[in-house]
Amino acid sequence: MTIAMAKRSPSVIAHLGPAGTYSEQAAFFYLNWLKSNQNIEANLSPYPTIAKSLQAVTTQQADIAVVPVENSIEGSVSMTMDSLWQLDTLQIKLALVLPINHALISCADSLDKIDTVYSHPQALAQCQGWLAQFLPNANLIANNSTTEALERIPEVPTIAAISSIRAAQLYNLPILVRGINDYPENCTRFWVVDQADSAEQSFTPTHTSLAFSLPANMPGALVKALEVFAHLGINLSRIESRPTKRSLGEYLFFIDAEAGINSPLLTSALSELSTFTEVLKVFGSYEVLAVTT
Repeated sequence: MTIAMAKRSPSVIAHLGPAGTYSEQAAFFYLNWLKSNQNIEANLSPYPTIAKSLQAVTTQQADIAVVPVENSIEGSVSMTMDSLWQLDTLQIKLALVLPINHALISCADSLDKIDTVYSHPQALAQCQGWLAQFLPNANLIANNSTTEALERIPEVPTIAAISSIRAAQLYNLPILVRGINDYPENCTRFWVVDQADSAEQSFTPTHTSLAFSLPANMPGALVKALEVFAHLGINLSRIESRPTKRSLGEYLFFIDAEAGINSPLLTSALSELSTFTEVLKVFGSYEVLAVTT
């Protein structure tokens, strides 16, 4: 007797859309990585904001979200960190590092014809030196993503958008200038996030991300928490503060530790750290992969 095997539905990967964003690029890389390494089929599902892509996982509209967390020039993406703190059912399973190469997309035939530039706030900030030099009088307008304004480009020849070369190809739009980011080594780290109760990856994690609040705003409170890692010899590759949103001057502290969650040293650190913190949340333990484009 032959038993028919149930066909597994493709995984749904949520990301900041529309098509052509750097988040979609990272998500597309992960989609191919899943197929090549784990024989898992997946589909991409764009969302209008980072928060909504993460919420899609909590509401089971998506299985996975790929979200930006840190840029090498402009630092952390606050919406990602705030959302992870608020959504308790999510975990980080992998980190992806994507090189960023911004292009100025426009139907204008020269820079002096452009009066307005649209893009995501991070992209505008990553190109602020170039914009100040070559488009000093242009209005800079922030959008939810680097591709939100692209559909307007053919209609208005005096506007431009900062986006990726891939986005220009997808929307069949002309690139006026390539490589306009102020620093050529610009890159963004993304987190691959899923439900906390999902199956674990088969790799050995090298980093763990966590956040905590302090029981009181008093001298030495943060030092005591950080000394836990120092005396155990655990390197912290990132330390970031975010407001608790309860009271001015109260902060949450986000940390990336260079140790896996199963490391005896990190196990000791987390146990000791809990005695110095008010709330302690471990977001996940993961490996870091470089994205090839």
